[in-house]
Amino acid sequence: MRLGQNPAKFVKDVAKPQRITVAVLTYIPFLSGFYAETLDVLKICLESIWAGTTDVPYDLMVFDNGSCAEVTDYLKAQKETGKIQYLILSEKNLGKGGAWNIMLAGAPGEIIAYADSDVLFYPGWLSQSVKILETYPKVGMVTSRPFRTMEQLMTSTIDWARKEPEAQYQNGSFLSWEDFSSFNTSLGTSEEQSREWFNTTTDHRVNFHGVPAQIGASHWQFVAYKSVLQQFLPFDMSRPMGQVRQLDQRMNDAGYLRLMTAEPYAQNMSNQVPTQLRKDQKVLQPVKNGGFKKKFFNFAPVHKVLMTIYDAIFNVYYR
Repeated sequence: MRLGQNPAKFVKDVAKPQRITVAVLTYIPFLSGFYAETLDVLKICLESIWAGTTDVPYDLMVFDNGSCAEVTDYLKAQKETGKIQYLILSEKNLGKGGAWNIMLAGAPGEIIAYADSDVLFYPGWLSQSVKILETYPKVGMVTSRPFRTMEQLMTSTIDWARKEPEAQYQNGSFLSWEDFSSFNTSLGTSEEQSREWFNTTTDHRVNFHGVPAQIGASHWQFVAYKSVLQQFLPFDMSRPMGQVRQLDQRMNDAGYLRLMTAEPYAQNMSNQVPTQLRKDQKVLQPVKNGGFKKKFFNFAPVHKVLMTIYDAIFNVYYR
């Protein structure tokens, strides 16, 4: 038998979510090896969202994909202070596809601004991305920095730009070497490889109704309408990573535009705190060179054996 009346019956108003949900996915199973600096990287990512997203109302959702206690304790603390509006803690690593199935379906906003937890944002990133999203027709996704990506994943956008009477399409070299190399270096590409790619590829640019954009986009960070993203759910991926490009491919195949801001408003940090932030904020002490020991462990045969053992241990404990 029920005792009394539920007080919630007398509440006349409920909170409404913001139109935009910024959704961040993180996975940090331990704080050593590859993941030694990733909690600091996550903190920088979230701090850059809080500091650089002051001109557009938004709610922040964080999905933790089975991280260690130090990470979940930090996220819980941010939730308690009101900096995170929606926090989802998964007991297990569901992989990126499994996490996307929950995040992209469950985010309450009409617009979802997704990011991996190693993205560093600059002020104005969200408003500039939304401007492109709302100006261009049939937009699938907008990434908040320009870079050169695979042309086979942007054929629909190039075709549209060439045929649309109100669009001005250009093909050439528009990215500076500094902007190009800074992004490629963050992915582990050598300067020699970056220079070769820079000299042998071009940028695809378009201007529609006075709003310029670079053609292309990527799954590591994007702004999109939730209604569009739901057309591509669920994602069935057999591995935690390595298959996420299917979102890029499926959007292109469906004829949606994939665009980027013409100026860089975001940067990939990967698993290390950027050098400049080390100097400015003293987040971590610089890593010492290591001398002979470092050269020995980076020697190709030794590196291959050790990484094989590392992967085996990782699969036993964290897969």
